[in-house]
Amino acid sequence: MLLIAILIFCLHEADAHTGACYGTLGDNLPPATEVIALLNKNNIKRIRLYNPNPSVLQALKGQRKISVIVGVPNEDIIAIANDLTVAKSWVQNNVVKYGNVNFRYIAVGNEISPLNGGSSIAPSVPSAMRNIYKAIFAVGLGRKVKISTALSMEILGNSYPPSSGVFKSEIHTFIAPIVKFLAKTRSPLLLNVYPYFAYISNPNDIHLDYALFTSRSTVVQDGQYHYQNLFDAMVDAVYAALEKVGGADVEVVVSETGWPSAGGTATTIDNAKTYNSNLIKNVRKGTPRKPGKPIEAYIFDLIDENQKSPELENHWGVFLPNKQPKYPLKF
Repeated sequence: MLLIAILIFCLHEADAHTGACYGTLGDNLPPATEVIALLNKNNIKRIRLYNPNPSVLQALKGQRKISVIVGVPNEDIIAIANDLTVAKSWVQNNVVKYGNVNFRYIAVGNEISPLNGGSSIAPSVPSAMRNIYKAIFAVGLGRKVKISTALSMEILGNSYPPSSGVFKSEIHTFIAPIVKFLAKTRSPLLLNVYPYFAYISNPNDIHLDYALFTSRSTVVQDGQYHYQNLFDAMVDAVYAALEKVGGADVEVVVSETGWPSAGGTATTIDNAKTYNSNLIKNVRKGTPRKPGKPIEAYIFDLIDENQKSPELENHWGVFLPNKQPKYPLKF
């Protein structure tokens, strides 16, 4: 009986590893209280917020079964990096104020890199992470809430085969202190992983079944590691890169992944359903490099957002704005 109980508990924990990103760039979205009810109805126990939206955080009060990633907006990072007092104020206003919200991570910025439009912000990210960390410890939440930043796959200089994964040399001064901080504080790296974009950028070499988790055999053999899907290969390439810069013990949390249902190449409801359904199953087993270690992942997006551009960006939701599911999906 004890063995059965342990097995049921483990299965429940694995099932709970997939959450959703709750974006709010739409003028036809349901009120936050209705969205939280939608989460509970569909057993979605983890969500990512891109900013500390007061109405959403207010609706989350008392919802202890739902854990939350809350983002520090990119535009706030320089001020937080430059002044610990600003960091403490941010934590007071956006975390402490909502004391009965189950905060899990604080993502200090989203997809900032020295290589893109965030180049002016990038040097401030490590300092901002440290200041938010100090502010969280100052209010007694240091052991409960982990501090990280969400990065995109563009940080890699090489990702094929996965064991050759390495960070771009030109971002070393950016990534090295971040990895050092994560290793020291035992916090995960938040990573936005999109096999969809990898597929449409190179459909001649990347087959659709490899991107959708539907390949029936090994597609990429990398020494002792066998890859049947692109998602695992992308995650493991980052694990390999982390090992090369002193981050062998840093966990990867997939803070965004998904497949659009319209608006571009290979964007159908069936493909979106296939990708997200298989993702939920796949993350339970870990990757070839980390077998048996479930991956915490967040599907982008919870509900279609109609105020984004280009058109492709409007169709990532699992639900329509009227709260109806686009397709059946069991979290």
